[in-house]
Amino acid sequence: MDLLELRDVSKTYGALKALKNINLIVEQGEWLAIMGPSGSGKTTMMNIVGCMDKPSTGNVILDGVDISRESPRGLTTIRRDKIGLIFQQFHLVNYLTAVENVMVAQYYHSMPDEKEALEALDRVGLAERARHLPSQLSGGEQQRVCIARALINYPMLILADEPTGNLDEANEQIVIDIFKKLHAEGSTIIVVTHDPELAEDAERTVVLEHGRVSRIIERETA
Repeated sequence: MDLLELRDVSKTYGALKALKNINLIVEQGEWLAIMGPSGSGKTTMMNIVGCMDKPSTGNVILDGVDISRESPRGLTTIRRDKIGLIFQQFHLVNYLTAVENVMVAQYYHSMPDEKEALEALDRVGLAERARHLPSQLSGGEQQRVCIARALINYPMLILADEPTGNLDEANEQIVIDIFKKLHAEGSTIIVVTHDPELAEDAERTVVLEHGRVSRIIERETA
């Protein structure tokens, strides 16, 4: 079943064409990696799919809704209810503990529930660090808090922007293993990455160059 479809999507900033006629379908439960050099359009595509921007032309269909036609308020609601975002720069609130940072996402969605937030942290192996501030956590632990925060509202689509970009090798592997587990559980995942090891685990890799899809690499699934 198709969860996401991009139809002839282009994005222009003045004279710059960041995306040019992108056509792409992502099925429910698929793990997709997006790769390409800097300036290829990866972040622009993620921002559009993540309801943080709109295409200049074309349509983006998410769960049957054309999000390219939504108002800013409508995009905010869709992003809150249907998408879990994971960033390279963590974006944790520095004066809140790990569990409180996860509960912030609940607050904007429905009602904070500490028990559920603790369970989300346990899923990423951080139950014992729940009461620690971000400054007391390693980079890998902070990224796992971000993943727990993204999962807390049970999104239909997980979007991750360079989730291993700031991590050492050991923490990178922990994050990759979490994504593998999420995929095995049926999550739909789109990862923007420069990391070939992370992309290797995806079912497909879409390679962008100069705002266009230059090739798609498909892999055998287990």
